[in-house]
Amino acid sequence: MSNTYKGLVPPTFTWSKTGGQIEKVHEWINPVQHVTGKEISEADILLFGIPLSRSSISASAASEFPEAFRRSWKGFTTYNLDYDLDLSDLNVIDLGDTKQHVTNVDMCHEHIVEAVTDIQIKHSPSVQIAVGGDHSITAMTIKGIRQADQTKEIGIIQLDTHFDLRDPNELGPANGTPIRYLIENGIIKGSNVHNIGLHGFFNTKDLKEYADANGVQYTTMREARRQGVNNAVEKALNELSKKVDFIYFTCDMDVLDMSYAPGVPATTPGGMRSDELFEAATLIGTHSKVEAMDIVCLDPKKDLADITVKTGTHVFLSFLTGVALRESSF
Repeated sequence: MSNTYKGLVPPTFTWSKTGGQIEKVHEWINPVQHVTGKEISEADILLFGIPLSRSSISASAASEFPEAFRRSWKGFTTYNLDYDLDLSDLNVIDLGDTKQHVTNVDMCHEHIVEAVTDIQIKHSPSVQIAVGGDHSITAMTIKGIRQADQTKEIGIIQLDTHFDLRDPNELGPANGTPIRYLIENGIIKGSNVHNIGLHGFFNTKDLKEYADANGVQYTTMREARRQGVNNAVEKALNELSKKVDFIYFTCDMDVLDMSYAPGVPATTPGGMRSDELFEAATLIGTHSKVEAMDIVCLDPKKDLADITVKTGTHVFLSFLTGVALRESSF
């Protein structure tokens, strides 16, 4: 089997590995050019970057996150002390980044759809993780999943400060529109979306009314804290799993309170704490129907002391902790 994929180029930044015992994340995750086709076909996790932020409504260098994410691996071990669990038993392969065009956002989006479709057709049992990029990428990754298998009923669990239901006809293929794009193009049903973490003064009333009219399920940050964030997440997963074949987890880093995430384009007060997000990501990872995720809207150039970059990497590793725990109870 070929190690090349439509719409993708292999990772240009890889760590030199010293051999011996695997202790750090950069020693564990294998770039696609260093593995065989058989190893890819047996992968637990297939990872790829989407360095796109030209489609962001607010000024953003989220396109820089995939490389910053890879650079951060050297600062993390594969061992999660909280769960006494070593992730190195998982086979994780980095497929590289989706191809970009300097000015044509539509072409960048086409490459995302092309790449995800190819990955899904060749490796549907593997969990797919996309590292963005702005939130417009979510519409394209899910479009690629649907294109690979028209029979799948897809649900979304979204951690976000925003509805992302703005009108694509007004804004184009932007980061504020992905969920509405998916609903209006018949790729998902509004009732199969659960958004957790909306809060404060960062959504307009007409977006709430659109959500209500289209059956979008949502839990505000205030209500999630009243229930307990993990309880809200578990409820959403249970409801989705009864209706869909495939659950997609999208984590917009602006769901975090601005004190925990200075490096997001749209920082807000009143959001999640980082520990709440890590626990939610782990819980979501434990669910067998969660077969893909993305991390979006993280701007390394806006960050302070790599706080947000490290937090984004911790979300990724927390989700993988959940995947590793699927066969056990905790």
